[in-house]
Amino acid sequence: MSRENVTHARWSSRFTYVLAATGAAVGLGNIWKFPYIMGENGGGAFVLVYLFCIFFIGIPVMMSEVVIGKFGRQAPAKSAKLLAEASGSSPRWAVVGWFGVLTGFLILSFYIVIAGWALAYTFYGFTGVFDGRSASDFNTLFSDLNASAPQAMGWSFALLAITILVVGKGVRHGLERAVNWMMPALFVLLVVMVLYAANRGDFGAAVSFMFNADFSALSWSGVLVALGHSFFTLSLASGIMTMYGAYLPDNTSLVKTSVWIAVMDTVVAMLAGLAIYPIVFANGLEPGAGPGLIFLTLPIAFGTMPLGQLFGGLFFLMLVVAAFTSALALIESSVAWLVERRGFTRMGAAMTAGTGIGLLSLLTIFSQSGASWTQFQWGESSFHLFDAIDYLTSNLMLPIGGFITALFTGYFVDKAIAHRMIDTHPVIFRIWRVSVRYVAPVAITLVFLQLSGLMTL
Repeated sequence: MSRENVTHARWSSRFTYVLAATGAAVGLGNIWKFPYIMGENGGGAFVLVYLFCIFFIGIPVMMSEVVIGKFGRQAPAKSAKLLAEASGSSPRWAVVGWFGVLTGFLILSFYIVIAGWALAYTFYGFTGVFDGRSASDFNTLFSDLNASAPQAMGWSFALLAITILVVGKGVRHGLERAVNWMMPALFVLLVVMVLYAANRGDFGAAVSFMFNADFSALSWSGVLVALGHSFFTLSLASGIMTMYGAYLPDNTSLVKTSVWIAVMDTVVAMLAGLAIYPIVFANGLEPGAGPGLIFLTLPIAFGTMPLGQLFGGLFFLMLVVAAFTSALALIESSVAWLVERRGFTRMGAAMTAGTGIGLLSLLTIFSQSGASWTQFQWGESSFHLFDAIDYLTSNLMLPIGGFITALFTGYFVDKAIAHRMIDTHPVIFRIWRVSVRYVAPVAITLVFLQLSGLMTL
């Protein structure tokens, strides 16, 4: 039976909201993806462009999503519909919310599998599996993990089960308690890893690489990569910030909290680089080695370094914590919708949404294991279902979702309502409005054209 306007719990404080939203934004993209795309695009010059994009595109779009959630106080689709109706616009703008929830659901279906790899590698690290192995050994280790569907399911479903349990306990007793423990733990682990890397690695080379801006090494393609990552790293267009904004405490500064979230997210990315690059340079590894840097290359270094067993395990535990806080956020919108519209209990909604995620994750698991029914041929190109879901969400749905969010809040949300929700100085409000009306749509369109292959530089 449908239930209208369910009253959801709120975060107990602004600090908890910032922690929760930072936990949602901080994920594998910060620790896994950011270091290698920075390595591929010139280090410090890339960082400067990235920071510019964060503050002039990422933060305004994030504020737009929080505005929707703060006004409606419901799941993303219902909040967008309520805001549209109050602004005299079509209720069909509920598509902004639906699009985000669907995108987040699909992302979590493969994200939980990658998080499962990190959990497996945590076990490998602490039990000494990394010690004395060659590059071919690690290729075999990673291939064997993926080739065994039952093994991959075991690691992924273990993390999914914990996610369901935490989300099922609600906002205050589940999400809030988890982030209040997990986020400080993540920062502690990061600092420990940075200290270890500074002591055992080539810290000077890492600092030089990250913070010496060499714009000659940054192409226009690299600028678009920075632009795209500044958008994706804040978990935009996936329903997360709209849902977490619905739980925003009253009298909370939307501008200040959004800036703090972006700052903390960026600090994590920088610390991750300072934890990884000293080890990379000290062992003669390639800083732009791609995703394999984490699962294939760094374990080689941990296997040869002093205390590598302990710190290798801690490094992948850090990955698990980052992935877990994002998984909580990605599933929350679906759970809230089931509670609102279908009358589920929190635990029942969490179990239902988690079961759907688990079933959908099998597409990724069997794709990685090489199952023939997941392999397809398109012209001269071959791909599998994991590639298709990753491409669909990352290259198409996320930028489209960001574009329609900016379009909706910039042109179809009543200006007075938006100003009341943001509740800031008129000059700051005008900057936000110019960004979501003009700057963000153009920037997101460029990212979309590049990612979809419609534009090359």
